[in-house]
Amino acid sequence: MVPTLSRRALMTVAAADLLVALVVVSGILAVTPAGVVAAAVVTPFSLVGYVTAYRLYRSAREAGATPRDALRAIGEALVPLPVRRLVRAESANLAGVGQWARRRVDGVPQDGTALPYAKQQRPLLLMLLFAVIVQAVALEWMVAAMDAPAGLRAVVMAADVYSLLFVLALGAACVTRPHVVTSDELRIRYAAYFDLRVPRELIASVKESRSFDARGVISVRDGGLMVGVDAQTNLIVRLTRPVAVTRPLGRREHVTTIRFYAEDPASALKSLTTP
Repeated sequence: MVPTLSRRALMTVAAADLLVALVVVSGILAVTPAGVVAAAVVTPFSLVGYVTAYRLYRSAREAGATPRDALRAIGEALVPLPVRRLVRAESANLAGVGQWARRRVDGVPQDGTALPYAKQQRPLLLMLLFAVIVQAVALEWMVAAMDAPAGLRAVVMAADVYSLLFVLALGAACVTRPHVVTSDELRIRYAAYFDLRVPRELIASVKESRSFDARGVISVRDGGLMVGVDAQTNLIVRLTRPVAVTRPLGRREHVTTIRFYAEDPASALKSLTTP
């Protein structure tokens, strides 16, 4: 295992390199005495960090790993688990845009029943999308009025495009990744951030019960999991024994009760109570 200090050092180096690259591209940091000093400070740390990454890569290759597996080993050794999970989730959400455009759903077998949940949060996402567009226009006007360097305008535009894609990807992933009921399991999801499979033999009871007290989208409290949409849940599943739950950032908990939201709770209840 890579020492925590090495991991933190490399993450700090990567962040510093990114910051320097952004200010150089934006035109804020030019070839001036201040720029030379900044480069002189960052460069030695960069060399140490990237030498550490290279040694990890070489060690993995010598152990027989493929180049792709060696790069994955570097990420697993140096990048914190929460960051890796978020990157994977965001990538899967972006892939959901293509699935949504082709009207496809992910992970629903032929004998499975999809339980959609995305419709309830559509107004909120539309408002968020509108806010992102307004913000992008306002920021573009501001940097243009300030006669900001072209590089800075490009950085701001890239951030705005990412924000727009984030909202679109979240909405698409929620549509293309519904909850699923099969003869073997109940699968509860929220976009690509959360995915829980519960064997049906562990389900003691299911009932319809609407509540408006969901704290955030995914929360665990007193052995109970809540996967809410717009602060709502409308189904309660009680289990015969605890199941392990992995939260979006990687933290694991055990729960015996699950509350979640489905657009058609009656249909969900029927599919869960029919053998």
